[in-house]
Order: sequence, then structure tokens, then C-alpha cells
Amino acid sequence: MKHKAFQILTDNWENGYTIPSKNLYPFQWFWDSGFIAIGYAHFDLNKALTEIQTLFNAQWKNGFIPHIIFHKQSDTYFPGPEFHQAHLHPLANKKYPSTGMTQPPVTGFVLEKILEIASDKPKVLKFIEKNIDKVFSNHHYFYTHRDPNNEGLAYIYHNWESGTDNSPIWDAIWDTFDAPEISFRRLDTNVVNASERPTNKDYYNYLHLINIAKKYHYNDDEIAKNSPFLIQDPLFNAILIKSNQALINLYKKIGGHQHKINQLKTWQSKSISSFNKKLFNKELNAYVHFDLRNNRPIPMVSSSSFAALFAGIPTKDIAKKLINTLRLKFKKDTLYLCASFDPTHKKYDPVKYWRGPVWVNLNWMLYYGLNAYGYTDLAETIKKDTLELVEKAGFYEYFDAQKASYSKNSSGCGGSNFSWTAALFIDLLNTK
Repeated sequence: MKHKAFQILTDNWENGYTIPSKNLYPFQWFWDSGFIAIGYAHFDLNKALTEIQTLFNAQWKNGFIPHIIFHKQSDTYFPGPEFHQAHLHPLANKKYPSTGMTQPPVTGFVLEKILEIASDKPKVLKFIEKNIDKVFSNHHYFYTHRDPNNEGLAYIYHNWESGTDNSPIWDAIWDTFDAPEISFRRLDTNVVNASERPTNKDYYNYLHLINIAKKYHYNDDEIAKNSPFLIQDPLFNAILIKSNQALINLYKKIGGHQHKINQLKTWQSKSISSFNKKLFNKELNAYVHFDLRNNRPIPMVSSSSFAALFAGIPTKDIAKKLINTLRLKFKKDTLYLCASFDPTHKKYDPVKYWRGPVWVNLNWMLYYGLNAYGYTDLAETIKKDTLELVEKAGFYEYFDAQKASYSKNSSGCGGSNFSWTAALFIDLLNTK
């Protein structure tokens, strides 16, 4: 299986970056590239570093890193660069067409992880020394442009920025506005069964949010004032906090930059405090999303609720409560860990994208987070379940959590030969 994972990454490698899955996702995605680089670090360090360098090459002048970089033309994906029109922002990268939205900022902890894995540490340190300020600039962007209340919590203005595209978390937001119907041609459902993908109605909402951002030329202040979707996401902010700490650690390794370390510590202190005070729901004993536009929490539990463990955010007491929630709602004899949405909720769907299936990248984060807090048995269950799903169903984008769904000839859901599944499978195999 490990050699199959190597082959998938090799086959999906383009000219300096890796596509997530052929035909379905033909470009470079921000957080995909980060996870993919971790896999490469185990067997091809040059590709690991090139993957991240190519991502940095598309950074905007204000530190922003787009969620998709359109390195080539493709007729298999919508919406493409012509719809997004990211060039409307005056500081957009003129060389690399992209979207005008971002994704969870993984690059800080990814660089630290590559350094940990690589045998040629001087080479990685040299790369980090050259590029670390780009990551710092990206974090500076979030704290100065995406935190209107100066809370230390960045907002997202589109569900695609969360990475958890069609989660039931967003349903209450869609109910607050009526998106106009927009004529477009779905391309994803030519590759994947429509039952596993967002609906056309979902896409009306998604495209409407992009059109609002375009109207204001992707100006963050105007988006914060006018977008109906303005969310503080526990997954997004946990990853930002995890990467903050990685930057602190890496700046200390390369020496100097004390002013940047001090700034990161200031951001970190405020972020962790606000995260625990604002996003932890005492009734659910889980971290939840907060709807900034309507000034209310969204009281639902998802795999994002546990991402804080990966970033070291919870106190021991909160961590214990989180684990109890995880065991109560997600750890069933009939289910693989960890479903992307609460399996006890009426909106749970075992095969529809982020409405219930297991995703390897969230499991990977949860594995490391559980180990860090001493819940090693549960971490091993996560690891075992993840590896077993891939071995049973293949290197797919996501997986039905129901154990009864799997027989001898079962397959996973979504895109096949999926790059981050292969990459993180490699990393999990190499953990002890």
C-alpha cells in the first residue's frame, strides 16, 4: 500500500505542484499542498519543498495565499479563474491566476513537520530561512485584515475557506438569505456521483458569496461589512494557532527575528484566550463555529470541533470534556472514527462530502492532537481506522464511516487516487 501511495503522488505531480485528483481537481489547492508536502518529505524532499515554494510563488502582495492557483487551463472544473476574477484586488498576484479566497493556513506547521521528517535537515532549514517570512506575512494578513473586532480570531467569508465545504454547519447561514439562481454547468458530477457532492442549490449560495466579494474587489473591510457569511471557524483558527506556534519554534531554530517571535506570541495569547472563551460551548462540551454576521454561535458538533487538540488550545479540563463528547457521539462500534459531522444528528449523511464521511486529513490532525494530550489509546484507534479504511476502500477523497458499508469490493467516496490521502497515509505508516 505504501508503494501505491508513492505512485499516486508521483502520478499526480505536475510541473512544480501536485493536483489533488485527476479530472476532479486539476489545479493546486492551498491546504492540499501542505498535507501533500508532508507525504513527499518521507521519500522525495525536493518535491516536498518545491510544492511549498510553488504555493508561495502565488502569494499576494498583502500576504494572502489563495485557496486555488490556476496554473493551467482546464475544462473539467468550475468555477475557474474567469468566474473568480481575483485580479480585481489591487494587490493580487499578476503572474498566477487564482481565487480570491483562502484556506486553512497550514504552511507553518507543515514546514516544521517537513523539518522533523527530513534526513537532510540543513537543506530544509535553508529553505525555511528563505521562506519563513512569507508565512509570517500570511499570518499578519489574517490578524490585520480578517479580525475586525481585534479578538485574535480570523473570519472566513466563504464556506470554501473553511475546507469543510457543504457541512450542515452552514445550513443556518443559507437560511438567512436567498441566493439568485445562476446559470452554470456542473463539471464535478461528470466525475463523481451527484449523491456524494453538494447540490445545485448549494452552488447558488457559493457563487452568490463570490459575486459579493467580486463586487467589492475582494476588499476584506467591505466583505466584513456586507457579506451574509462571516464565520469564526474552530478548524481554521486552530490551524492558524498551530502554525503560529510552529513559526515561533522555527524562528528560534534559525536565530534572530525576536520582534516577530514577540508578535507571534502576542497573537497566540489573544487567539487561544478568545478561542476558549468564545468558541467552547458548555452545553455541547465542544468547540463550535460562531456566526459573526448574526452574532450567535452555531451549536453543532463536527470533526472541526476537535481540531483544537491538534493546536494545543484546550486546557486539560476542556480536553477531557472534548474527549467525552467524541466518545459519546462519534465512537460507536458500528462506525469508523472520525465522522466529519455528528452521527447522532438528523442532518448526518454518511456519503455526502462534509456532511458525515471520514476525511483522512482531519483524522491525521486528531491523531496527533490526541497523542499530545495523552489519549494514546484513542489516537491509535483513529490511526487504525484510517489505515483500515484506505486498505479496504482505496486512496479516495473521503469515506463512509459506517463499517457495514464495506465488503470485499468496496470503494471510498469522491475523487479517486486522492493525493492528501496518499500523503498522510504514508506519514501515519511512519509513526510509532
